[in-house]
Amino acid sequence: MPYITDRVVHDADAHIMETADWLVQFAPAAFKDQLMSFDGTSSVATTGAQLAAVLSKQKDPEFLARAEAEIMLPKDWSAPGALFKEDRPKAIDFIGVRSQLIFNTFMSGFLAGLEKQSTDLDLIYGVAETHNRAMQDFCSVDRRLLSTAYIPLANFERSEKIARESIRQGFDSLLVPSQCSCTHSPSHTGLFPIWAMAEEAGIPVVFHVGGGGQLLDLNYFKNGLPIPKDFHGGAENFRSVDYMAIPVPVMQTLATMIIDGILEKHPRLMFGVIEQGAGWIPSWMRYLDSAREAFVRNEERLQKLSLKPSEYVRRQIRATPYPAEDVGWIAREAGPEIPLFSSDFPHVEGGRNPVKRFESTLTERDDPLRNQFYRTNFESLIGRRAVELAA
Repeated sequence: MPYITDRVVHDADAHIMETADWLVQFAPAAFKDQLMSFDGTSSVATTGAQLAAVLSKQKDPEFLARAEAEIMLPKDWSAPGALFKEDRPKAIDFIGVRSQLIFNTFMSGFLAGLEKQSTDLDLIYGVAETHNRAMQDFCSVDRRLLSTAYIPLANFERSEKIARESIRQGFDSLLVPSQCSCTHSPSHTGLFPIWAMAEEAGIPVVFHVGGGGQLLDLNYFKNGLPIPKDFHGGAENFRSVDYMAIPVPVMQTLATMIIDGILEKHPRLMFGVIEQGAGWIPSWMRYLDSAREAFVRNEERLQKLSLKPSEYVRRQIRATPYPAEDVGWIAREAGPEIPLFSSDFPHVEGGRNPVKRFESTLTERDDPLRNQFYRTNFESLIGRRAVELAA
């Protein structure tokens, strides 16, 4: 029996557990060395030999026989369909979701770092194109797998070109960094064609954790005490004080895009904030409105906005709460249009029973919200694919 059986559910955040040697299959010769030197690690497997042993278990008949009953238990590379694309459709069947929006696990941080630190545009855009070919190949096995194309924002002409090509190839969303490039804001006029193309194509622009910005100043850990273990019980991921900083880059980026009129110019363009929580959104919306009140007298860009900033958020932004957040409260304070269900499959952070954790914050009075949270808010985000997914 699938994990979810009693409703239509779309999963707004799911992942490939990519490896460097897997990615080089899709890379031009010039970038193979850079990708092979990229150290994507996990608490499950941190060396080639360990990883090979973990992945080999996924082809074991006994493991596959248990997969349906245990689909939410194995995590990271140990999960069915984590890397082998031919196994992912069965994993979706066993979870019981109508679709999954698919993200990389390690590459966003790598790509955002390139864009922030390198001036080699051939490398920045070549690695992004490699990522996109790999994502498209993985998602090609099942139309329920919704693909994300990474679009660097470092160079206006090349960004427009890769966005146009990604839309032509049929990608379901454009994944952009949640930080400024070395030289300009994401709201720069030179990037206007990208937002216009996405709106016309009916696909969303999405941000994902790891897509830019320093997670936390490391000096916060210099408190005279031992550094605590991370979320996984190890030392390589993030901790409670890191958690507090996760949404900061996307808060600033989206605020800038709202204030600079991007959502005003493109009223049908949808934005997804993925794996960055949603509990911060109610106060952020109020803070946006107070910024408008404080500065509208002297800022022409604010005077040109036809809506309050918070109204653009409700109209055009959707976000995935973490399992530890209160979905009911977020919906009441920010608007029922905002929250999206996500499993974070196959990551540990998503937990083994995300539905139970989200349901613990909902009551019988929240039945209309349940339909929005699990289904229709995602369908409003995904645009052109919504009719197909709703069938």
